Amino acid sequence: MGPARNPINQAFAMEGLRAVADGLRRIARRPDGVDGRDAALYGCYLSGVAFTSAGSGLHHKICHVLGGAYDLPYAQTHATVLPYVLGLNARGAPDAARRIAAALGAATPVAGLNALRRELDAPRALADYGMRREDIPEAARLVLPYVPADNPVPVGIDELTDLLTRAWAGEPAQDRKD
Repeated sequence: MGPARNPINQAFAMEGLRAVADGLRRIARRPDGVDGRDAALYGCYLSGVAFTSAGSGLHHKICHVLGGAYDLPYAQTHATVLPYVLGLNARGAPDAARRIAAALGAATPVAGLNALRRELDAPRALADYGMRREDIPEAARLVLPYVPADNPVPVGIDELTDLLTRAWAGEPAQDRKD
């Protein structure tokens, strides 16, 4: 949901997502297999092209602030925060949510991402990587100026605090209806 999204980079992103998810599942089943790595690399390439063209949205902004301010590891922070941002933004971008769910083979995008995370035993809690609960209010204040103006749903300090609290605790991400 980058600021310069268009139908071309959206198509690249969805095919990239589908291929990365497929590749990671294959790698988890057979770590020494070439097919899974090929699929994952193909998906990473397409996702990188889409990201370069569309720009970064809320998820990336949050993760860069957390990494810089709290020295959290890049990949684990992104993997942890993504489902919470997806759960927040999906209601404001229903077409994108449907495409993401389809790419993940699920009824909703968050259900698909949660299933993939369980299957891969992916990172789940910012607390596991050194973020302290008492840092959440400050982190929300630090992120707030970087919330994209065109984010699919309005995001203020309360939404950021809630999102960061849930990501800190590692509770299951949910599709937000409010």
